Amino acid sequence: MPPRRRHDAALRRRLLEVGSEVISRHGADGLSLRTLAAEAGTTTAAVYTLFGSRRQLIEAVAAEGFERFGKHLDAVARTGDAAADLFSLGLAYRASALADPHFYRVMFGLPGLHPAASEPTFVTLREAVERLTGGPRKQAEEDAYRLWSLAHGLMDLELSGHLPGDESVRSERYAATLQSIGPAIIAAPPEPNDARSGFDHHR
Repeated sequence: MPPRRRHDAALRRRLLEVGSEVISRHGADGLSLRTLAAEAGTTTAAVYTLFGSRRQLIEAVAAEGFERFGKHLDAVARTGDAAADLFSLGLAYRASALADPHFYRVMFGLPGLHPAASEPTFVTLREAVERLTGGPRKQAEEDAYRLWSLAHGLMDLELSGHLPGDESVRSERYAATLQSIGPAIIAAPPEPNDARSGFDHHR
């Protein structure tokens, strides 16, 4: 890669990092490109050159978060034990949130971005559930949504500082909750069609 392109790539990563921190603290409305540029050691002109607009920068921060999240999920090996694989995905969810908490808050905390359920990361979860249950795709989507809600609720509490204990205690609590509640979620009877949230429109 030529020196200029390396510089642009490094600056883009820096702006995404700083942008994720600012947005997670102050929300999208609190993001000032001038302040962002100053914190990243560059100019607003460079921000516009690399991202085009403030909105595109915010979307790029969310996309970067999902890309990092996807890498954590992709690192989970697919074995002959579908239940163990699904549990490993749950642990990878937490690992990703803890590794990039600012990106995590942007991914799931900003209204108006594209739905997280349309991301490939949700497809990974749905396919893992489908592989375990062998049931219809629609039910697998509903089960995946419930499991995602469980994991997200736990991580939201942990990242907000509402869970007591040190890292080892919180890690054990998270794993134990997945192991105790996760199977019950998947084994729950299907809801009536009119009560489903439905992900068909994301396909």
